[in-house]
Amino acid sequence: MVETARHVLAYAGGTLVMPMTVLVEPYWREISAGLAHHAIAVRHFVLHADQDTLRGRIEGDAHLGPCTFRLKYLEPYAEAARTWFHREAEVVDTTRLTPAQAALRIAEAVNG
Repeated sequence: MVETARHVLAYAGGTLVMPMTVLVEPYWREISAGLAHHAIAVRHFVLHADQDTLRGRIEGDAHLGPCTFRLKYLEPYAEAARTWFHREAEVVDTTRLTPAQAALRIAEAVNG
């Protein structure tokens, strides 16, 4: 992952945005250390919502439909959030936000 990010940045320049969720702390440490080793700046955002909201969004997804794959990650996400994940990131609580509002919050944070 780190090498791919490095090559994409070298080729395209600019700012690399990687929408991904890493719920395994050692894997996150490996990624963040690798990016730091190559002096790739990281702004780590977690788009958070409470469990009921997440479940409702997954079950009510008009494009993908209910998805057991996504549902099985609700508890691992909650565990990571309780133990380490939220300490490692800038948390944007999306429970009561539209996608556009969440994107605006992140853009405002990045642009200061």
